Amino acid sequence: MGTAQSTEGLTESYAKWRSSRLGQITDALEQQLLFELLGSVADKTLLDVGCGDGALASDLARRGAIVTGLDADPTMIAAARRRTEIEDTRLHLVEGQAERLPFNDAAFDFVVAVTVLCFVRDAERAIAEMARVLKPGGRLVIGELGWWSLWAAHRRIRGWLGDPTWRTAMFRTATELRGLVRSAGLDVVEIRGAVHYPPSGFAAQLLAAIDLWLGRRMTFGAAFIVVSATKPIEKASAESHQDHTSERNKNTVDSVAQAL
Repeated sequence: MGTAQSTEGLTESYAKWRSSRLGQITDALEQQLLFELLGSVADKTLLDVGCGDGALASDLARRGAIVTGLDADPTMIAAARRRTEIEDTRLHLVEGQAERLPFNDAAFDFVVAVTVLCFVRDAERAIAEMARVLKPGGRLVIGELGWWSLWAAHRRIRGWLGDPTWRTAMFRTATELRGLVRSAGLDVVEIRGAVHYPPSGFAAQLLAAIDLWLGRRMTFGAAFIVVSATKPIEKASAESHQDHTSERNKNTVDSVAQAL
């Protein structure tokens, strides 16, 4: 995010957004969709990539998950830590990059990343890293900014006019997100949309009741697209077997070489 000052400004904008009618309705719809596609997280290890000030991570902890939150910005980590103190939630907070996750392979039952790929430089590598740290049979849920929406058009215009947040943001279609997830070797389970209304508090209040119903039927027009995917157990087992076979062959070659 650049400087601590810019991050503080972002934290303030979070608070302003969450206090607005539009923000409250939109956040509630997005969160409901995320929770539906995640399913039960009780007693499961969960990584929140790009946790920001820890709002989602804390909600997931209250649902019983054992949550690790990661963010590239130390000021955001500090804000998340303050939240845990205020809300009395337990989070393990780590500073790090989505493209180089500082965790072992197969470390988490769930990985969540919300509006992360739209801001990282290498989305393919970030997704590959999320897949790497996911346990076989584990679930990845990503929420991203949809291309075909009035929100995206509004944000692109703001970027063209010099807004630093939206100048480099990447908006993607459901098809593009599906391709990213599949390229990491994951099986896509479901793709749904939310926030089909324009960025207006009145429109949000008017259409909120049918928004998730629309999202089950189409992602066109959705400002927020969520992809749920799982890591194949068979592939993970095959990779493990291949690694063991390669190691065994290497040891055999080394033994022969020593004997000679």
